[in-house]
Amino acid sequence: MCRSIKTLRPPQMDDVGDDDIRAAALQYVRKVSGFQHPAAHNREVFDQAVASVADSTRQLLDDLVVRGSASRGSAKT
Repeated sequence: MCRSIKTLRPPQMDDVGDDDIRAAALQYVRKVSGFQHPAAHNREVFDQAVASVADSTRQLLDDLVVRGSASRGSAKT
């Protein structure tokens, strides 16, 4: 669906920051909602969706166990 969203887990990316996670979340919400820039009356719900997706993504990356990596939760903030 979102072909240009980068894989954020190791070994594809070892240094994942909040900006990387937010960019992926924003791209996902834009794709799903169909809005590149939401109207003022949708801005709050749009921004909340981006924050929720970013939080879930951070939790996922923190909890993933990647075989061959030194430890669990190797994504960095």
